Amino acid sequence: MTRSTTHVSILKYERSTAATERKEDVLAVEEPLEIRLLYGPEGQRQERAISITMRTPGADEDLALGFLLTEGILQDTSDVVSVQAGSAWLPAAEQNQMVVALSPEKEVALDRLERHFYTSSSCGVCGKASIDAVRATSFPAIPPPVPMLSAALLSTFPDRLREAQAVFDATGGLHAAALFRPDGQIAWVREDVGRHNAVDKLIGAALQEGEVPLGDGILQLSGRISFELVQKALMAGIPIVTAVGAPSSLAVELAREEGITLVGFVRNGKCNIYTWEERITTH
Repeated sequence: MTRSTTHVSILKYERSTAATERKEDVLAVEEPLEIRLLYGPEGQRQERAISITMRTPGADEDLALGFLLTEGILQDTSDVVSVQAGSAWLPAAEQNQMVVALSPEKEVALDRLERHFYTSSSCGVCGKASIDAVRATSFPAIPPPVPMLSAALLSTFPDRLREAQAVFDATGGLHAAALFRPDGQIAWVREDVGRHNAVDKLIGAALQEGEVPLGDGILQLSGRISFELVQKALMAGIPIVTAVGAPSSLAVELAREEGITLVGFVRNGKCNIYTWEERITTH
């Protein structure tokens, strides 16, 4: 099993008693993952590293595929021949490299690969500075804004996501993303030290099961809603994004222009609906 937590010795201090205690604490593991792409026609195959992201080990195949989809490099699993760890001399628990082999017939935009971006687990994909950059990429059509679920049901999602966070229970240090159905059922939950990685892992899992685009999905986030997270939802065809935190101004702008319902501050039975409120019933 992939290692997602580790144990460290700590000295714990309590101010009320001025007492100290030597204890063992559980931390979420953070390690780099290099995503490499094998592409090109037969006889001219090339392999190139396109991203290094700091992540929590686990669901690395989902992460690699979700990342490639949300970056517009692939559209579905028919573009993929194989996904495998690239360091054959390392045991499975220590793999920090994934190689995604594309079909020889799949055309790849070289300018996307030449970006060779480094992805931080906290900041997401750097260089996406404007909505125009998103418009330059093809993505699934977002379904029309018809009622999908009630605000009352939506308000239960954060607590249910929290209950499903197994690694967070042990560490207290992970972001999470869940894909809910309109009837309130959870389809997938993924955790990671990076909120962007958690979303990529979730989308990658859906992609491998042939469920992208996710036109009936509600993406629930454990933190705030950034521009990049709305972009990832757009690339996966997700019509509703909700979170316990606040959205950024650019996230709201992108959601409004591209037809995504954005809901923030979902907590304590309340929420703020920022865009395309037609999908949420309040009575």
